[in-house]
Amino acid sequence: MSTPALFKPIQVGQHTLKHRIVMAPLTRFRADPTTGAPLPDMVSQYYEQRATAGGLIITEATAISPGAGAPIGTPGIYNAEQIKAWQQVTTAVHKKGGLIFMQVWHLGRAGSNPVSSSDIAIASPSPLGGGAFDRPQALSVDGILAITQEFVQAAKNAIEAGFDGVEIHAGNGYLLDQFIQASCNKRTDEYGGSTENRCRMVMQVVAAVAQAIGDNKTAIRFSPWSDFHDMHQGEPTVDTWSYLTRQLNTHHPHLAYLHFMEARINLMEDDRLDEEADDSTCSLDPFRALWSGPFISAGNYRPQSAYNRAEKSPNNLVAMGRVFISNPDLVDRVRNHWTLSPYCRATFYSPGPDGYLDYPYYTPTPQLD
Repeated sequence: MSTPALFKPIQVGQHTLKHRIVMAPLTRFRADPTTGAPLPDMVSQYYEQRATAGGLIITEATAISPGAGAPIGTPGIYNAEQIKAWQQVTTAVHKKGGLIFMQVWHLGRAGSNPVSSSDIAIASPSPLGGGAFDRPQALSVDGILAITQEFVQAAKNAIEAGFDGVEIHAGNGYLLDQFIQASCNKRTDEYGGSTENRCRMVMQVVAAVAQAIGDNKTAIRFSPWSDFHDMHQGEPTVDTWSYLTRQLNTHHPHLAYLHFMEARINLMEDDRLDEEADDSTCSLDPFRALWSGPFISAGNYRPQSAYNRAEKSPNNLVAMGRVFISNPDLVDRVRNHWTLSPYCRATFYSPGPDGYLDYPYYTPTPQLD
């Protein structure tokens, strides 16, 4: 039998992966609440459990600066203690032959230090509780340039910590997404109005980070149809993200990968992706067609839909998240068609090892004589 595409090698940046199952970025709130450093013994064990030889892991979203507005309990990559703690994580993953990228973010108006493209607050309640969102301050051009440099420094710090690259978070209603989307961006300067202007900050951040650490260590994530944090309110989705993809393919064709979220995914619920109900108006195919390099898609994939996607799209990798939480040996389970363990949503964001380090590896059911 021929090898399924999901388990065929693919080049990502400087590295050849042995399979195309990617551990998606997953916020878990297992960082020191005072320093923002990941709890090194626990977090390194968590990622080591899920690492595979020739497999790619993308970390939880990690703050680029103290002003990025990240919730208490999520990690950062802007001080020496954080860098040292992350070094323990990358060492553990690399010992198993794995590849690990850090997802870096600024929350903008969704964070505790609300700034944004415009002074428009998120109207919907916080998905994690804590009441209404505050009205953000519209960033000045100098503020935009300062945050761009914070992305650059965070990327340099990630490389110092041993990461193989960084994934810039430009989705889910966080700062860069707040510039892309016209429902939020009401600026009248060079960062607002036209598609080109609204995408300007994203392109500047990518260019600056890639210049600092290399295109092949730089990646980016988008969520074109997500309504998380009041996004996607009548946006010209295909046109906007086609423009972004086309620009990246022209100016940065050697990025490690582009990472897109499918349309039918709810971050806070357990809706499942139904490929049979695919609507061509919200397909990722227009973006796949415009990008010449590795393309990661995420969207509550399960084993069969992951196999199907890899077969349909030659350069596609599949990011799997929630099932990776409860199945540290997920790659082996998918490869061997073993049953998956269910996850417990109640422990996704709780501190401590419960629901974090205690999910079992697969054990065959004893056969009765």
